[in-house]
Amino acid sequence: MLPRRLAFAAAVALACIAPAQAQTPITVGFGMALTGGLAPIGKAALLAMQIWEAETNAKGGLLGRPVKLVYYDDQSNPATIPGLYTKLLDVDKVDLIVSGYATNMIAPAMPIIMQHNRTFLSLFGLAVNSEFKYPKYFSFTPTGGPEPKQSFAAGFFATAMAQDPKPQTLAMVGADAEFPHNAMEGARVLAKEAGLKIVYDKTYPPTTTDYTPIVRAIQATNPDLVLVCSYPPDTVGMVRAAHEVGLKAKLFGGGMVGLQSTAIKTQLGPLLNGIVDYDFWLPWSKRSSPESKAFLEQYQAKAPAAGVDPLGYYLPPFAYSYMQVLQQAVEGSESLDQEKLADYLRSHTFKTVVGDVKFGSNGEWAEPQVLEVQFRNVKANDVEQFKDASTEVILWPPPLKTGDVIYPYTDAQK
Repeated sequence: MLPRRLAFAAAVALACIAPAQAQTPITVGFGMALTGGLAPIGKAALLAMQIWEAETNAKGGLLGRPVKLVYYDDQSNPATIPGLYTKLLDVDKVDLIVSGYATNMIAPAMPIIMQHNRTFLSLFGLAVNSEFKYPKYFSFTPTGGPEPKQSFAAGFFATAMAQDPKPQTLAMVGADAEFPHNAMEGARVLAKEAGLKIVYDKTYPPTTTDYTPIVRAIQATNPDLVLVCSYPPDTVGMVRAAHEVGLKAKLFGGGMVGLQSTAIKTQLGPLLNGIVDYDFWLPWSKRSSPESKAFLEQYQAKAPAAGVDPLGYYLPPFAYSYMQVLQQAVEGSESLDQEKLADYLRSHTFKTVVGDVKFGSNGEWAEPQVLEVQFRNVKANDVEQFKDASTEVILWPPPLKTGDVIYPYTDAQK
């Protein structure tokens, strides 16, 4: 039995230690594109995640502990990813691990995640798990269903094949990287189903800077449809080259990442007119809700000081939502155990600001929710016009339509 004085001292020490232990943060680790070509979108996603972090801590945190985001700049460079995620897991020893933005950044993290047997929630990765088939992977992106590669361009093909006369030929092009490969693989399946003849099917190096020869080569095949699967820097290059060459396709776009970013919209201005491309969420879509609008108001109030996308229609609602999913999985399972978290993610529907989300057996959204839109009436380079639904008309799916396509592409440019 301890002497009374020692017992009292031990009790005081324990009383001091216990609150400190209770307040040890639950850490959430990830890489994010804060520099490089993906940075305009990545930085907006980070702000949304920081809004979630602040709100969660203001309400008492998770499991009675505060949460802390631990993140590093992946520089929009897939080569940084293995070392970055190894550091997060082996040095920082984060409690939870999620992805940053984009397929090309998620795929190289997968072997590290699998070696550590961690549950992994990813943000905007197209069909990343199609090759890995990792049971603890969960993809937070509106592409999905049993065939996620096809879901990405489904709206482009559905819009095209509803025209009379139907288009007959397709040219497709993309960077030689993970995302374009997956998107183009899905497009080949859709083209075959539609009976389209593929007259051009090539990739270009991600370091390409001059896209005019590519567009000239495409134009030489005289295609009805031109599907471009590109990341922001090459998207801008392809749009400018299409105008320089005078591309005569009936539909142009489909898989251009970056046209959802306000900075790129204002940069390209009227060059956007007529392009048909994918999108995931817009405030004038019927999928918008009071909760999503409330989040957007909060984001837009903070965006100027953070120097990020002032509108935040594209990635921010989803970056906030995938953290909501993580939170619900932790609270619902009452655990940080990786197996319990994965089991909970597989078996529950999650309430988010972008709507209810349930994961299928492949870790993708059980139901895809991709939009197809057409840019119209863009007259200058100011931000305010992009708050107007008439500049980005929803063509597909039919229940969400806000207008019909102007076809062909050359007519829609007027």
